[in-house]
Amino acid sequence: MTFNAKRASGERCAEGLYDPANEKDSCGVGMVVRIDGSEDHSVVADGLQILINLEHRGAVAGDQSTGDGAGILVRIPDSFFKKALKNGAKLPVAGNYGIAMCFLPSDSGRMDECCRIIDKCVTDEGCEIIEWRDVPVQPKGLGEFAESTRPVVRQLVIGRKKVSAEQFEIKLYCMRRSAEKAVSSLIGDYSQFYICSMSSRTIVYKGLFTGAQLKNFYPDLADKSFASPYSIVHQRYSTNTMPTWALAHPFRFLAHNGEINTLRGNINRMKAREALLASPLFGEDIKKIQPVVVESGSDSAILDNVLELLVLSGRSLPHAMMMMVPEAWGTKYHMSEDRRAFYEYHSSIMEPWDGPAAVAFTDDRYVGAQLDRNGLRPARYVITRDGRIILGSESGVLDIAPDNVQRRGRLQPGRMLLVDMIEKRIVPDNEMKSRIARQKPYRHWVQDNRIELRGFLTPADIPVEDAEALLLKQIVFGYTEDELRMVLAPMAENGQEAVGSMGDDTPLAVLSNRPKSFFVYFKQLFAQVTNPPIDPLREELVMTLMTYMGREQNLLAETPEHCRRLKLHHPILTPDDLVRLRTSKIEEVAIKDIDILFPVGGDGAALEKALESVFREAEEHIAKGATFLVLTDRRMNSQYVPIPVLLALSGLNHHLIRK
Repeated sequence: MTFNAKRASGERCAEGLYDPANEKDSCGVGMVVRIDGSEDHSVVADGLQILINLEHRGAVAGDQSTGDGAGILVRIPDSFFKKALKNGAKLPVAGNYGIAMCFLPSDSGRMDECCRIIDKCVTDEGCEIIEWRDVPVQPKGLGEFAESTRPVVRQLVIGRKKVSAEQFEIKLYCMRRSAEKAVSSLIGDYSQFYICSMSSRTIVYKGLFTGAQLKNFYPDLADKSFASPYSIVHQRYSTNTMPTWALAHPFRFLAHNGEINTLRGNINRMKAREALLASPLFGEDIKKIQPVVVESGSDSAILDNVLELLVLSGRSLPHAMMMMVPEAWGTKYHMSEDRRAFYEYHSSIMEPWDGPAAVAFTDDRYVGAQLDRNGLRPARYVITRDGRIILGSESGVLDIAPDNVQRRGRLQPGRMLLVDMIEKRIVPDNEMKSRIARQKPYRHWVQDNRIELRGFLTPADIPVEDAEALLLKQIVFGYTEDELRMVLAPMAENGQEAVGSMGDDTPLAVLSNRPKSFFVYFKQLFAQVTNPPIDPLREELVMTLMTYMGREQNLLAETPEHCRRLKLHHPILTPDDLVRLRTSKIEEVAIKDIDILFPVGGDGAALEKALESVFREAEEHIAKGATFLVLTDRRMNSQYVPIPVLLALSGLNHHLIRK
């Protein structure tokens, strides 16, 4: 077979510098936007073509036909549904009805149960059920695994009835979360149940497809009246979850190429701050959407969960993206003081959701894309003379006539490409961020409220550690001569980690017969794909160890008190620093010590009892106004030995999250 014959048959072949063996890129994301906001079926068709052209960026199962997932996010095509629905002629004007795109169990009994639950959630929120629609599908050509797990696809059309237009989208959000929680409590296999979208603005068509299968599976997408001013598409290459129908992108607000490396910490901190969530837009309904994060989702789905909360609680979409995926804003980075203060203020409210990440997103007013501050994922775009923006994970995702190209470019690290469809224009990154950074006096709030160590009085005398006592502590904590001489000494002398060239042949701690430090049993959780290592010294332009400590405020509000917290430039507190904090007269710095000790010779039960005592003592101190807890093992003696601090700290952290 000649090369041309192979290419005609669809087989990828080596030619010139191209070798199909090198196609290891992960995920393809793309979007098409009409800048004037006009609805056009060609926008949908172009989005589907981008998926086909990015098909090599997705994975295929062993059956050679099941993809890792593909989908498209568009505005609800009003003209199409007026034609496709039985009650289409009675459909309210666009925006006054919502559509739930549902995956339902293939078992008819379980499907009916899910539909009853959704119906009840709709009527409980004061809205009306207009019509259930069976979505036409063409399963021919699906892979064996995709077909065996294929759900029933139905759409529910919901009228807002007496619900105000301003509250309708929030009510739809509450309906969806209430239905999801109710179904999750049922006994039986309801794993096929998933609500892709429930909105009065947008709708998601997706599934366990390759890029080319999406268009064929949903005939709706080929209808000429299925029109939208934008389409966001995604072809998935799963790196950290098994592919399922539900985990295909796009989600309700975004499609994401990359991974969230800080995910476990992000989830735990979101869970911990849920008790403080309050918003006048939600009122008592805030409890219906909790927990905000659905932990069974992928990292991208969880990112979408939190973005959805921030946007529906009143922040603009670009504001929420700046919070969650901030650009580099360190002191050596060139930017305005207002913008730097914006990022510092919000770093006291929410930790970054660190990538690598290339994210395309929309809330039906704004459509945009952004890279994380490291810029480790590609995103190329073209602005055409006929008023479109085409963005993709690589160049050439659509054929554009050269005389129609106004400008080509690529997303820069931390930069945002944004279209405002109300103003009908591309909003420059600097203009948009400057406007958001000045919408409230963040710079004054930060300057007037942050608490810094350098503002504390330096103690007159710090007791010196007795040499004999120091040696005893080194023995208790398992320090060896090798560690002191080969690891700690180079760090103290040169400010660098010790470097060796012989590798590490130390047996796993769990398999060793020798006593080991508790820390040795744990390893850092690294990213699962191609991210280079970074550290705060060599990468200080885009990375910082700065952190805020102290009581957090309501995530959904913004006040000067939100940044009334202790700012640390790095997480290491010296003995001098601790003395300065203990002698502070500042109300927000109230420190209480907790001994983390248990009896010498104690068994597991004694250790567990000691940990429970630590947890109880922590709760008591917090109830009495403590803002900082110091876990200390300094008072160890011949009767009491330290609980491993990693165990005590992580145990207390999770206990407080649960509380």
